[in-house]
Amino acid sequence: MQIDYKNKNIKMSCTDASYAKKKYGNEIAEKIQLRIDQIMAIDSVEQMIKFKIGRCHPLQGDRKNQFAVDLIHPYRLVFEKKSKEIQVVTIVEITDYH
Repeated sequence: MQIDYKNKNIKMSCTDASYAKKKYGNEIAEKIQLRIDQIMAIDSVEQMIKFKIGRCHPLQGDRKNQFAVDLIHPYRLVFEKKSKEIQVVTIVEITDYH
């Protein structure tokens, strides 16, 4: 899949290892990179859910149309499907939404 980012801060967190380590620490930074690599390697969000990659799951309520994958508890990488025909996702945030 192709990945877009909601803003520059999220893009830096997902693409610059040293930035992510400073902001989140080593464990979460490594897990962020793993999840980004997994998203890029798979064909669709539906496959991520089917094969339980990162425990990918759809969100509900005010986060309807968003999906999340686990990082280090309680943090999640939250993203949205941008297009149905061409699989593109937009990384929205790295957060503890619980």
